[in-house]
Amino acid sequence: MNLAGYPIFRKRVLELTGIDLDCYKGTQMERRLQTIMRRAGAPNLTTYARLLTTSPEKVKEFQEFLTINVSEWLRNPDKFAELQRAILPDLLRRRSSLRIWSAGCSNGSEPYSVAMLLDELDPTGRHQILATDIDEQILKAAQEGLYTEKDIQNVSPERRRRYFQQEGDKFRVVPELRRRVQFRRQNLLADPFPTEIDLLLCRNVVIYFTEEAKEELYRRFHRALSPGGILFVGGTESLLKARELGYVSVSPFFYRAVK
Repeated sequence: MNLAGYPIFRKRVLELTGIDLDCYKGTQMERRLQTIMRRAGAPNLTTYARLLTTSPEKVKEFQEFLTINVSEWLRNPDKFAELQRAILPDLLRRRSSLRIWSAGCSNGSEPYSVAMLLDELDPTGRHQILATDIDEQILKAAQEGLYTEKDIQNVSPERRRRYFQQEGDKFRVVPELRRRVQFRRQNLLADPFPTEIDLLLCRNVVIYFTEEAKEELYRRFHRALSPGGILFVGGTESLLKARELGYVSVSPFFYRAVK
């Protein structure tokens, strides 16, 4: 990190938000900081740190800019098809009521997608779906369950009729499906994790983290998973030390926790 005053700025951000910037890759963090400083009209990190200290609105703006909220329903459709065809049925054979966690859920597309697949597989099942994110604003949007045509481009017309209500040029998730997902704010790098999770989705969340932060996160995910539970990662991610971290690969991007 070449930005002058970064150590003091990092400490101030940790105090104000609980986010440890040392867990993020340096070059990417530097680019993002330079962009948001320009937007805020701050010539340097010292000035920007003072601005954050005196303005809760700027703190919120910083958090929203730092967290990447890009998501869509059934992102990587082939993997969600595999989830419905093979992964979820196998988990349901092991346990009738599943505990599912979408970590870094963004606008809710991911946990709602899982809720939809479960509804088709086991409509009377009493499954728990927890969805967490650090960004409070995106969590509010997720609870609203309102999406654009682009957000649901991977959803078939039949599923749209069943699981959405059209409102103008947007689509709202039906109340029955929204009620199946519980949303909660969480800092993955600092807050406690739930336990006895059967399916844990953390996709395209850790790509900006350092390798050390990723490894620690995957170890904590392993502790959160039940024996035989599945970790589902993003299409650009892989666990290079899967066995060392306590996982075996089921298929690309799906890993089973061995305990």
